[in-house]
Amino acid sequence: MNIFGIDFTSAPSRKKPITCAACDLQERLLTVNDCLKFPNFDEFDAFLHSDGPWVAALDFPFGQPRKLVSNLGWPQTWEGYVQAVSSLGKTLFENTLTRYQSSRSAGDKQHLRVTDAQAGARSPMMLHRVPVGKMFFQGATRLLASNVSVLPCCPTSDSRIVVEGYPALVARRWIGKRSYKSDEQSKQTADKLIARQHIICKLRSPELLFNYGITLELPDDSTDIFIQDPTGDSLDALLCAIQAAWVYSQRDHNFGIPLNCNKDCLLYTSPSPRDRQKS
Repeated sequence: MNIFGIDFTSAPSRKKPITCAACDLQERLLTVNDCLKFPNFDEFDAFLHSDGPWVAALDFPFGQPRKLVSNLGWPQTWEGYVQAVSSLGKTLFENTLTRYQSSRSAGDKQHLRVTDAQAGARSPMMLHRVPVGKMFFQGATRLLASNVSVLPCCPTSDSRIVVEGYPALVARRWIGKRSYKSDEQSKQTADKLIARQHIICKLRSPELLFNYGITLELPDDSTDIFIQDPTGDSLDALLCAIQAAWVYSQRDHNFGIPLNCNKDCLLYTSPSPRDRQKS
């Protein structure tokens, strides 16, 4: 099976492209074949429309919190409110979130989905610092337009399957909350380089099989791609590929998604089979 992990950005460019780890999964062996760069949305859209079968984990929030959707009177289904957001356009969508948050009391401005709370992730309403709200707009609207099978939001019989990834969950398993990346040159330190080296070392060890049920084949001449990138974009793409491979390995078990999952707003991303069993 073709497996992809994608580190997303809401404003791709040659300096900061969307990064894609292209892999192949045979039985339990995940082989890394390439690290692709999409410097614009046209190339990302072309990827989404590429022939299947494939499974991809993408690092952006696919949905918005139920509380926000209800309070704004948006359609209650994922495809309904994503279409509504698309119709608003980027500027009006961002202005809508800004006005909504300004009307809320302190501590109730940026809501969380269940999966955000479980994963320790930012609110998908956030527009600044880590602009995941902007990523949602640019990403989710393109998923809907591409007609891929979006799990669990909008599953179809299409052989192109996408799931929401969160690379920090994989990284934290081995380095805790240590930082391993930064877009700011002044913060691209030796300690972060060591952290990336440690993550790669663990991914190539038997611990990956224990935690995710797969092993990783990463050619020595490709290792530096994921270690030497101080922004962590390449490594994050690889970590998303690990999650996509695990999801595919769980295809006979609802792709690892709990049966009581709210598919429209309350996405769930499992860090590993062991954690899924605890949930």
